[in-house]
Amino acid sequence: MTDDHWYEDETGSMVRPYTVTRGRTRPSNRHTIDLMSQVTAVETDEGQPGVDHVRAALLDLVRRGSRPVVELAADADLPLTVVRVLLGDLAEARLVRIDAPRRTAPGGPAADPELLREIVERLREL
Repeated sequence: MTDDHWYEDETGSMVRPYTVTRGRTRPSNRHTIDLMSQVTAVETDEGQPGVDHVRAALLDLVRRGSRPVVELAADADLPLTVVRVLLGDLAEARLVRIDAPRRTAPGGPAADPELLREIVERLREL
């Protein structure tokens, strides 16, 4: 097990999500954080002021490259609601930028009926 994980394989979470988010279930109203919102690290000369271990580890994931919130939640192995709150905190500290999801043009890949059928089939397999 590496320091990047906040759980034990046998027992589950060592720190409850409620504790990690200080009891909050939503990020501040200043940030709209959608599943597919793109998160990008903001370079700063100040380092990581006031960032605890959990937020620092999430910030390290973001610094590896801009990606959607849902991918960050999967990579961090944390519930999506927790990741959204933590990202809101990092955005408040101006350590990350959260952009609206990228939309595809009409007739683009997301509108491809074959692709949509394949996605549905794969979801049914789960």
